[in-house]
Amino acid sequence: MTVTDKVQTQAFQAEVREVLQLMVHSLYSNKEIFLRELISNASDACDKLRFEALKNEDLTEGDSDYRIELELRPEQGELVVRDNGIGMNREEVTGNIGTIARSGTRRFLEQVSGDSDLDRKLIGQFGVGFYSAFIVADQVTLLTRRAGDPAEQGVRWSSDGAGEYSIGNERREHHGTEVIHKLKDTEKEFLQEWTIRNLVSRYSDHIGFPIRMLEKTEKENEPEWVTVNQAAALWTLPKSEISDEDYRSFYKHLSHDLEDPLCWTHNHVEGQQNYTNLLFVPGRAPLDLMLQRDERHGLRLYVKRVFVMDAAEQILPHYLRFIRGVVDSDDLPLNVSRELLQENDALRKIRAAVVKRSLDMLSRLADKQTDAYREFWKEFGAVLKEGIVEDTGNREKIAALLRFSTTESDGDSQNTSLSQYLARAPGDQDVIWYVTAENYKAALNSPHLEVFKARGIEVLLMSDRIDEWMMGYFTEFEGKKFRSVAKGEVSFEETAGPEKDNGKTKRSKTRSRTKSGDKTPVLERLAKVLQAEVKEVRASKRLTESASCLVFGEQELALHMRRLLEQAGQALPESRPALEVNVDHPLFIRVESASKDQEFSDLAHLLYEQAVLSEGGQLSDPASFVRRMNRLMLDEETAKEQ
Repeated sequence: MTVTDKVQTQAFQAEVREVLQLMVHSLYSNKEIFLRELISNASDACDKLRFEALKNEDLTEGDSDYRIELELRPEQGELVVRDNGIGMNREEVTGNIGTIARSGTRRFLEQVSGDSDLDRKLIGQFGVGFYSAFIVADQVTLLTRRAGDPAEQGVRWSSDGAGEYSIGNERREHHGTEVIHKLKDTEKEFLQEWTIRNLVSRYSDHIGFPIRMLEKTEKENEPEWVTVNQAAALWTLPKSEISDEDYRSFYKHLSHDLEDPLCWTHNHVEGQQNYTNLLFVPGRAPLDLMLQRDERHGLRLYVKRVFVMDAAEQILPHYLRFIRGVVDSDDLPLNVSRELLQENDALRKIRAAVVKRSLDMLSRLADKQTDAYREFWKEFGAVLKEGIVEDTGNREKIAALLRFSTTESDGDSQNTSLSQYLARAPGDQDVIWYVTAENYKAALNSPHLEVFKARGIEVLLMSDRIDEWMMGYFTEFEGKKFRSVAKGEVSFEETAGPEKDNGKTKRSKTRSRTKSGDKTPVLERLAKVLQAEVKEVRASKRLTESASCLVFGEQELALHMRRLLEQAGQALPESRPALEVNVDHPLFIRVESASKDQEFSDLAHLLYEQAVLSEGGQLSDPASFVRRMNRLMLDEETAKEQ
């Protein structure tokens, strides 16, 4: 082969260098996965060419016998992984290997801990791919040519993984990719035939293309290629022939994950439509799950065992984007495009069935494996909540899968289902109470909860960013309306019962407040002073300990949600809350007795500003707040001295 004069030496992207160092350190105890990763890449390349060749048969260049070859070269200390798939051109090699474009890379690097076991799990989320070759090799050389390109446009890429790589054009007579590992002296076990056979059997037996090794036959010095895997797509086999370990192994091939899936479902459908789906729930969320749109979607679409595309947006809604797996249809056309898929009635029916299978799988996990479902919810709960808004047809099923912290929970453990909440509620409670906040502590300590805690009424605590948005669409469950404790007016006058005080009952404060006298003049004066900040000031029936709180209308956004949207650059209509004050609180009594206008104004603004702060809000004029606090404290000290 002749190398042209277009050889260049370039530095790896900084993130690539860091990932390489972490990978070699953290994955050394799992070093054999490099072979799984490279075989998986080779399989993907064959899949892509087989599909492209449906439209242009010339791309196969007369070789449509798709295969993956493993060649051992003990004398040179080299292991070669070769395929006759789609291959890459020079631009693709530079883009795919010299840099990492995924949005989660930086966050991945920020989360590494130095603990090799934890870092291994993080790398598993990230996916290791081609770079895993450097775990076992001192030098990695990649030879490739894209199918359809002339022989002169072949590419040679080489690196020792330390910081630089060389890339140049090289004449290659055949399309596809060849990865040559110059093995480290400590890794010569990977030159043993039985070791490679064992790894193929363990990790790649289900690959749908033959994996061949060059082996000696009875005729001396005349080796031949022998297939060493089953070479049948796993999902096409009868379930009775597939072990749990087979499913786990296939999931790892499909997702490039290092960890086992939480659960899976495998279904063959025959009748008006014939298709197969094999769906997995990962054990851990990828780092960029909340940002994903088109990247790393988990379902692959096959037509008659031919890979067509990663088409999760057509087969699964966005809120189920964490599901991994395959759908293989006998009825769709092989030349299907993404545009045609959107209009295809057969695919719409498949999509509906796959959504149902996915939700049923999660329901079984929730019912039968409570601990596993808790792990699922911790990783994917916020994503599943998107379905309440996106999928109204399945809203009840999704709602049954939701989990929440409550005022009765043991810490921030989101383990309570809506059905469990209703089962614990008194028979005469006709609403589901909830509060949204920026974080769990802010929700738990919200002043709006005080009367509910006093009366022993359980409240759902919602602190995911999506919750306020979700509750704008989620109005009821099993006939019970949702109500925010922080919105609208709350009254227990009609059904006021005994309140709880550390497990003991006491007479209701709510009833006694009616004897506090007419506070209307003071409330009106407060409203006048604060007219720029609030739409009204009223006596509160929520508060038992705090002096004040902000209350928005039933259809208005909470303060923390408004702030998030404004930070994202979204224009919002003007919205002023009501200020509720605890007329039995010492601070209100001091406001009521203030004789000077300045003192009254300072105390009025203090009532408002502490309500803003308790909501997790930001004061528009912190300096004025500090001056007011100083004046009030100094005045109080002066009064004491006198």
